[in-house]
Amino acid sequence: MTRLSRGRFITIEGGEGTGKSTNVDRVRNVLEQRGFDVLTTREPGGTPLAEEIRSVLLEPRDEAVDPIAETMLIFAARAQHVAKVIEPALRVGRWVVCERFTDSTFAYQAGGRGVDADAVAQLADLAHPGVWPDLTLYLDAPPGAAMTRISTRSLDRFERERREFFERVRETYVARARDQSRIVLIDASRDLVSVQREIVRAVERFLSTHANP
Repeated sequence: MTRLSRGRFITIEGGEGTGKSTNVDRVRNVLEQRGFDVLTTREPGGTPLAEEIRSVLLEPRDEAVDPIAETMLIFAARAQHVAKVIEPALRVGRWVVCERFTDSTFAYQAGGRGVDADAVAQLADLAHPGVWPDLTLYLDAPPGAAMTRISTRSLDRFERERREFFERVRETYVARARDQSRIVLIDASRDLVSVQREIVRAVERFLSTHANP
């Protein structure tokens, strides 16, 4: 199978309350309107086993979770997700749109928790060798404003972190967006119409040079 027949992998990244789930659906709609076969999925999760790991990771608990243990659980779920869902879909030409991927782990575990970034990179090479997003849309918003959006819902273990944690997460995301051309920074502090207009433009730019002929 040639590279041109392979599907493309698009990820939606961002902190809490930046509209990732809503905009996964928007990207899927844009691609389907262009005639692509699209699979949407999420992380942690995407398979029955990975969803079980997601529940373990997100459930609030009295026991403090060691950052290395947390990181390894995330990559265990990711390895299963890539092997059973993402890679098989890409191989047969489907386009995959995923809420979160390894950029989240660099931001949350390396940036937020202080896990060594080289260790995260090594785990990424082990869990999904050669599988990286072709395009990443990073939804950026100040943590204070973003957390206000989710203040009325029941918060998971990550959402209960202090603001300083989310500031470090954001700093890491912004640095990765600056260093990697596949990451497009979207100002998610604006109204949804403006955010989605910019997302559509970013996807259309990507399609102009990366769509299968």
